[in-house]
Amino acid sequence: MGLFSNIMNKIFHGAANAEAPPDALQPGQANESRVEAARRQGVPVGAATPGAGLAPAGAAAAPAGPVDVAAVLDGMAAKHHEKLDWRHSIVDLMKVVGMESSLAERKELAADLHYSGDTNDSAKMNMWLHKEVLRKLSENGGKVPADLLAH
Repeated sequence: MGLFSNIMNKIFHGAANAEAPPDALQPGQANESRVEAARRQGVPVGAATPGAGLAPAGAAAAPAGPVDVAAVLDGMAAKHHEKLDWRHSIVDLMKVVGMESSLAERKELAADLHYSGDTNDSAKMNMWLHKEVLRKLSENGGKVPADLLAH
């Protein structure tokens, strides 16, 4: 599995594991998680990936809605010990999702995404990687703000 797939899985699973609204848990349901309570009440709790085991056996899987990439990454960034600007930096985006962001890793990501430029020009490669990762997230079911997709 390539590095882009790892990024996508971390973001999409981050959405699937998002916390339910505080009012989803009703009194007397202490053994039920807030996410379980929200699902039971039909409250959307992020998008699940197909085969993630969220539906009971034999039940038809509901189509997954778009994952709000900005909301997921903002939530991950808020929990990070560093102030990270994932909206403008591929290095910070990789750190936010818990990945190594070294030049070697970014070169591997560039190869995974078929970058045809000079990988020794890290500034240009980083800008391309950032746009390409967001574009690919959008193509694969992520809702990415339009200003981040514009070239």
